[in-house]
Amino acid sequence: MTAYASQPSPAPQPARVCEVCAGALTTQFTEADDPQSGRQFAILRCGQCGLGHTSPAPDEAEMAAFYRDYHGGRHGFSAVYCARRRMRFVRQMVAEPRGRRLLDVGCGDGTFLLAAQAAGWQVTGTEMNTAAARSLGLQVYSGLQEIHGLAPFECITLWHTLEHMRDPHRVIASLRALLSPSGALLIAVPDAGGWQARIFGARWFHLDVPRHLFHFTHKSLAHLVYSCGFTPARQWRQEFEYDALGWSQSALNISMSPSNLFFDLLRGRKPAAGALKSAAAFAAGLMLTAAATPLVPLSSLCSRGGTLVMAARPEISGPQPKNDPPQSTRRTQREAKD
Repeated sequence: MTAYASQPSPAPQPARVCEVCAGALTTQFTEADDPQSGRQFAILRCGQCGLGHTSPAPDEAEMAAFYRDYHGGRHGFSAVYCARRRMRFVRQMVAEPRGRRLLDVGCGDGTFLLAAQAAGWQVTGTEMNTAAARSLGLQVYSGLQEIHGLAPFECITLWHTLEHMRDPHRVIASLRALLSPSGALLIAVPDAGGWQARIFGARWFHLDVPRHLFHFTHKSLAHLVYSCGFTPARQWRQEFEYDALGWSQSALNISMSPSNLFFDLLRGRKPAAGALKSAAAFAAGLMLTAAATPLVPLSSLCSRGGTLVMAARPEISGPQPKNDPPQSTRRTQREAKD
């Protein structure tokens, strides 16, 4: 039993305006569960750009408790494969890394930074918990405010980091100032507009409330990068192990409890269930993952995968899209509605 088990679930906060486009929010789900704490959160969806907002968003002091046992081992045996795939994405955007600087925002245990360093990049990272990456000899800081003197960077990456940020617009706008004019920004997020999100709803594994404060669709992510002075250049619609596990663990979350048991077993975590149920969940998870494997390329081909990876470049000049208000207008609209 967790420290939160006796606390009542918070009631959804009144609807506010979208953090990206200032559009009106409506309630999509009222009961999205956090398996770690036992609490429930609402998901508010923007009718204009599709961005989902976790409500209520815990304050910074409270949020630390939701990250207990979060860091480390999240990729398990697939970590090296994941880093190699992400380096392929980077190479498609920046052909010659030798001597150039790369910043990984939310670098985790540093696995990707090590791969980038081996490929010839001068690497820097930021991470809330810096100990693991620093133990590998990597240059890692706790916040963006500490790395301005190291700019410009030719490549900046956010691998499943942006959905955790309290103000995604402020983060992406600040990265625009750190990126070289010829550089590339790569962002990976769970795709809240994909088939998995639509089929499993509030039980979707990658909803991960309240750690995921925002839930991006392609439209909302594109709107965000445009509004911060970037132009989308390329996109990829899946990361295999994220997508495969999204199918299998989400199906298990609907059919058995506790939630995310298969994932915890894969990570080597102490299961929140007995030996028999854990064995059943592990066997079922393996079978479901194998069965879901063909859905990963199919959903990607249909642009409805479980993960969205978007590469963008700084916009040198020119007007923004007609449906995308300038940054000053967006802020004014939001402040007026607040």
